[in-house]
Amino acid sequence: MYGTQTFLGLIIAMFYISCLFTVCIMTFRKGHTLLGIVGFILPILWLVGAFIPAKQGSRYDIEQQIVYQRQIAEYTR
Repeated sequence: MYGTQTFLGLIIAMFYISCLFTVCIMTFRKGHTLLGIVGFILPILWLVGAFIPAKQGSRYDIEQQIVYQRQIAEYTR
């Protein structure tokens, strides 16, 4: 039984760390700071923050606008 608990603990820890470096960072880049902070306690909030649209003026929003402008410029040549 001890081996099973250790194995499950390691799996959960690896999942938490992988979420920390993916969806947590995406949540903060999209400008959802409160969801990112509370997500350290309830990681499901990181997923919510990563899937909802970015706040206007956030890093992610600005990067997307630059990409769209480049695409429009390329297509209108």
